Amino acid sequence: MLLVRMKLLQLLARKPGKILLQLAFGQKQVPYLCLATSTCLYSKKKKVNSYEQVDQEKYKNLVYSVTSYKTSAQTPETILEEDNLLYGSPAKHRPPVKAETKTPKNWVPLINPNKRIPLLNSDSDLPMKISLQKTKMPSVTRILQQTLSPQQTFYLERWKQKMILELGKDGFAEYTKNLFLQGALFHAALESIFLSEETASKEQREDIDISGYLSSVQHVLEDVSEVKALESAVQHETLQYLGLVDCVAKYRGQLCVIDWKTSEKPKPFLKNTYDNPLQVAAYIGAINHDANYNFQVSCGLIVIAYKNGSPAHPHFMDPDLCSQYWSKWLLRLEEYKDKN
Repeated sequence: MLLVRMKLLQLLARKPGKILLQLAFGQKQVPYLCLATSTCLYSKKKKVNSYEQVDQEKYKNLVYSVTSYKTSAQTPETILEEDNLLYGSPAKHRPPVKAETKTPKNWVPLINPNKRIPLLNSDSDLPMKISLQKTKMPSVTRILQQTLSPQQTFYLERWKQKMILELGKDGFAEYTKNLFLQGALFHAALESIFLSEETASKEQREDIDISGYLSSVQHVLEDVSEVKALESAVQHETLQYLGLVDCVAKYRGQLCVIDWKTSEKPKPFLKNTYDNPLQVAAYIGAINHDANYNFQVSCGLIVIAYKNGSPAHPHFMDPDLCSQYWSKWLLRLEEYKDKN
């Protein structure tokens, strides 16, 4: 019996699982189920790991790069760069784009260093009024109109089409004609005020087309004195352009080129006047380089008068501001000459 048990243990050590035992006292084979003993567990074959069969020496660099990669390697800066590349910068956090600063190729100073100003004031009591002569020189108005930016042209055309839809072509033509007529009547009324140093005539005050404009500028007229020029032609002898100045007078003690503008909408800020500051700067430069004028100007004033009689907005341009717009005017002048 002991011998049978020893043989059984030897068989279990060699092959666990179901075995057939042939009993020593018979020929019949019976199945025998091996119990989960420590001997059976120990005797199980170790499973083969498929990764151990890989040539690790050949692929060690690849394995190292994969196992050493960290998803946290990106920084907020690299993520932002990646987002900017894919989607562009966020609109709300986009830094302001600095406009390219251009300098005029042909620089001419605003103030004429060669102009002699008489020590004694020999001016007559009447303001200068030089008629505008037809020449080949372009006018300031023409130069500005032909060098409008694409954005300015777009908005101007959109406004024109909107007005045509509301008024029709004939109605829009009549509307613009009336605007020019009101402007001419308003300037004529101001001229009569400055020449006579009195208020406008009864007919002008009662003219419904300009009465509101005259009421609008009353508080500005109180600060205007010593008128030197009215509706007078000026030309820049070096840069070869000309224009018609509304008024040259002192405003609160500062000699200015004054430009009177009419408007149906409020324009409380200088930026609302579009190219008017460039026009004023161009007139200042022309006066300073025109031999017909024995004085120089360094300041400007744009007065926006309203048809409804509300107080006008006076926009004063000091010498520094005039110099800035003078540089912009020179660029527009160069652009015009390049086109023509």
